[in-house]
Amino acid sequence: MGARAERTERTGRRPGRGGGLLDRVVAGIPLESSPLTHVAELPERVAAHTDWPAWAAPPLIEKLTDSGVPRPWAHQAEAAGLAWSGAHVVIATGTASGKSLAYQLPVLSRLLEDPKATALYLSPTKALGADQLRAVKELDLPGVRPAAFDGDTPLVERDWVRAHARWIFTNPDMIHRGILPGHQRWGAFFRRLSYVVIDECHSYRGLFGSHVALLLRRLRRIAARYGANPTFVLASATVADPAASATRLTGLPCTGVTEDASPAGPRTIALWEPPLLDSLAGENGAPVRRSAGAESARIMADLVLAGARTLAFVRSRRGAELTAMAARRHLADVDPDSAARVAAYRGGYLPEERRALETALSTGDLLAVATTNALELGVDITGLDAVLIAGYPGTLASFWQQAGRAGRDGQGALVVFVANDDPLDTYLVHHPEAMLSRPVEATVLDPANPYVLAPQLACAAAEQPLTEDCLPAFGGEAARQVIDQLVAEGHLRRRPAGWYWSDVRPPHGGVDIRGSGGDKISVVEADSGRLLGTVDPDSACAVVHPGALYLHQGQSYVVDELDLDNHLALVHAETPDWSTMASTTVEISVLRTLAERRFPAAASKPGTTEPATAQPSAAQPDAATSTTAPGAGGAASGAASVTAAAGVTVCLGEVEVTAQVVGYLRRRPSGEVIDRVPLDLPAQSLPTRAVWYTISAELLRSSAPGGAGLDPARIPGALHAAEHAAIGLLPLFATCDRWDIGGVSTALHADTGEATVFVHDGHPGGAGFADRGYAAVVPWLAATREAIAACECPAGCPSCVQSPKCGNGNEPLDKAGAVAVLDAVLGVLPHDVPAPATPISGIVPS
Repeated sequence: MGARAERTERTGRRPGRGGGLLDRVVAGIPLESSPLTHVAELPERVAAHTDWPAWAAPPLIEKLTDSGVPRPWAHQAEAAGLAWSGAHVVIATGTASGKSLAYQLPVLSRLLEDPKATALYLSPTKALGADQLRAVKELDLPGVRPAAFDGDTPLVERDWVRAHARWIFTNPDMIHRGILPGHQRWGAFFRRLSYVVIDECHSYRGLFGSHVALLLRRLRRIAARYGANPTFVLASATVADPAASATRLTGLPCTGVTEDASPAGPRTIALWEPPLLDSLAGENGAPVRRSAGAESARIMADLVLAGARTLAFVRSRRGAELTAMAARRHLADVDPDSAARVAAYRGGYLPEERRALETALSTGDLLAVATTNALELGVDITGLDAVLIAGYPGTLASFWQQAGRAGRDGQGALVVFVANDDPLDTYLVHHPEAMLSRPVEATVLDPANPYVLAPQLACAAAEQPLTEDCLPAFGGEAARQVIDQLVAEGHLRRRPAGWYWSDVRPPHGGVDIRGSGGDKISVVEADSGRLLGTVDPDSACAVVHPGALYLHQGQSYVVDELDLDNHLALVHAETPDWSTMASTTVEISVLRTLAERRFPAAASKPGTTEPATAQPSAAQPDAATSTTAPGAGGAASGAASVTAAAGVTVCLGEVEVTAQVVGYLRRRPSGEVIDRVPLDLPAQSLPTRAVWYTISAELLRSSAPGGAGLDPARIPGALHAAEHAAIGLLPLFATCDRWDIGGVSTALHADTGEATVFVHDGHPGGAGFADRGYAAVVPWLAATREAIAACECPAGCPSCVQSPKCGNGNEPLDKAGAVAVLDAVLGVLPHDVPAPATPISGIVPS
């Protein structure tokens, strides 16, 4: 491929700190076997300063100047000025561009000017909120009294915070469960509320973002009850059209500030494809590359030996643990002291563990950390020399946010994207323009999703009766329909003054705004009773099933018992020479088709029909990918040409996905399967949205031009392989990653009557990802076909059609058959397929 040809041009030393570190990492690797597929040099950006605004409080300017900020950058002053004037504003500039100052300046000036004013700060993670609170406290301004109010705040301190704090640092979860349900006790705070700051607002997408959008409408409604009309100030990583995204999120007209005037040192960005392992074959003998985590561990060890402060972003909690362990092993024989300065960081740790790691990372006591996206946002880490990104993080916004962690304070740095062995990552390292030159995505959220709207309206009614006047903010007619349903079910009562919550107990405790499916599962060491961490309930059956290997801070444990009723997993310490992988079965049924496009083959001119229009949706980890193959259906065709009756239908609709973990594999480090252990765990049902395409039996089996020419026995494997690759490539066209979505393929589906490939959202009600796939079906499937065909493996591998989460163990798979299927489908689909007439995926008026 073209990217490979560039290797011969990259000889000699590279300029700058980042280039020098890259030379260190690739030293000793022959050019002909170099893992580098592309290297880009991002130039330095010069700062553009301006003067402090005249309205800024003098004590604040004095403190900021003393702390090392002599003048603001132009974008900071612009955003702060808009917020001071009362305009709702979103500042969307790069990592380390000083977005904090843009909201600190107006908020703190207001708190100093008006001793009764209050402000609220919301962040998606506790780490980020704690870091921002620390920065404000260090300014030591009289009378501001900033304080945290989150799940880690001791109960004895909460009354003081409610009564005395003027700038409260919290998160959406605490607003939902701890503040709005008892807003009467917060009356004094709400009455004086001047500003609401929403930090890293690009992270509010999918199901979580849809919940937060409605939560903010509830917050505005309660503030209005007490006479307040606060100004909203949002901070975001670079996203497409941040003003529109912020407007959808808040329901208020927001002005965007996007010109970044901060300095940035030069950065070297390297795309890295791990080598094939000659001594190891995977499923069905397919070639296997070294994992992104293992490769990142080796690179991290080299960087540590070079004295470079490094973050490695890894896709999973288990992966972060394994990467840190491997890096320490690499270093142990060379420099034991350096090995002790490498650690893992992830969600699920106890609060005191997180705080200790954050402090050690900030002070430099830790030299390298393997982390999940928990540190994508959060601690303001300065002085990082390198960032490793082990596997595409799902969106370009996340990629650039993670990459921006390196080179803070204007110094040069190295960013290495290490590809996972899957279709999307393989595509990206050989198509660098798709990552480095493509604009970032728009956020996807849908407050009109009934699975989100119903519980949010119930909470709103419990806080204060709903009235006709408040319905437009909650979606107008969509809100009315949901309210009618809640009345019919007895949850709300209609009275002349509005709709009232009918239960004595408020509904807030039963509403999970992050879509994790309920209370977390506590992982407890059985012998000592020590709490090790927590696991989301939706993934518990796959992660902490009986017999599963569980990792925590470099220690391994084996699960003895999973008690779903009591939200408990009991484990014991053990270091076996095997790992585990859950096996899952998945079935899917069509509940309602919302949009349909029929494309006849050959004789007829392709056209479309739209019996229904697409409507938006909402997100969470995906159901496992699987395939069913009851039969090919129909008789083989020997026709000289494919008739007009044959064709393809593309649909968007509501489906129900039923998944069940039925067992697990135990594997040695070499990949050898030791055994398959059956499990008896409950099935989980997911009502969601899917995009699917059906292919007529004649088109699949005809060997004439335009047909796929597949024997019946090959059809299940061909569809399964096409499904896997389509899941892997959808993140190019939707703001998701492959763990947000799932799929099912079948040679004859009971509801469609034809061979069908489904790709579904992994969140109740949908998250908008299937909608994006439906709108971009032609480029999506074309990229899928190219990714499969371009892979050099003979029969299918993780780089093209094998999936790391396949519940069927990647069987059956037919790589060549998948290309034939996609050729037949793309041969029927016109390349100018019109987008649906109605807005989809969060492009919904607030």
